[in-house]
Amino acid sequence: MSLNHLKPAVPKHWLIAIAGLVWSAAGGMLCGMAWQWVRPLPPLHILGLAAGGLALAFLLHRSMLARIARRNMARIASYADRGCLFAFQAWRSYLMILLMIALGSFLRHTALPREPLAVLYSAMGLALLAASVSYYAMFWQVVRSMPPTD
Repeated sequence: MSLNHLKPAVPKHWLIAIAGLVWSAAGGMLCGMAWQWVRPLPPLHILGLAAGGLALAFLLHRSMLARIARRNMARIASYADRGCLFAFQAWRSYLMILLMIALGSFLRHTALPREPLAVLYSAMGLALLAASVSYYAMFWQVVRSMPPTD
């Protein structure tokens, strides 16, 4: 007896949208945490930290996250019509996510000053948000190319 009927399968264009939403949610959460840490600081200090976060976000996006997003989108595009709901990420990416969550939790619970953490968190958050835009662009491209339904 096959258990395939229990697999939560969705059309592949929804996997692309789900990936974008998850990356946006994670990026927004990280940016929100960073903002909570820098909000009480003087405006010029916040500006300096934000500039550092933006510069690092650009590097992270260009060197890592844009490439990962392209690979994910290519993998999803290679699916026939539908894929498992959880296939919006490769299984190795889930391991990386768990490692990053553990590292983030560890850093938050150390005595490290919040200012450098805010730069790291905002950089990763902004890089995730920037990479999520490519998922949304591909989603709209796929949806626009679909034949109209009556």
